[in-house]
Amino acid sequence: MEKFKKVKELVSQIEADADKFYNKANSAAGTRVRKGMQDLKVLATEIRKEVTDKKNSK
Repeated sequence: MEKFKKVKELVSQIEADADKFYNKANSAAGTRVRKGMQDLKVLATEIRKEVTDKKNSK
C-alpha cells in the first residue's frame, strides 16, 4: 500500500509540471513530466508484480 501512496504523490507532482508545459509552453517542465511518467511506469510495474505475487501465494 505504501507504493500506491507514492503513485498518488508522484501524480500530484507531475500535474504542476504538466500545467506549465501545456499551458505556459515551458519546455523544461516537459522534461520533468517525461521523467515523472517514467518513474510512474516503473512504480506501476513494481506494484503489478507485488499484486501478482501476493495473489499467487494464496
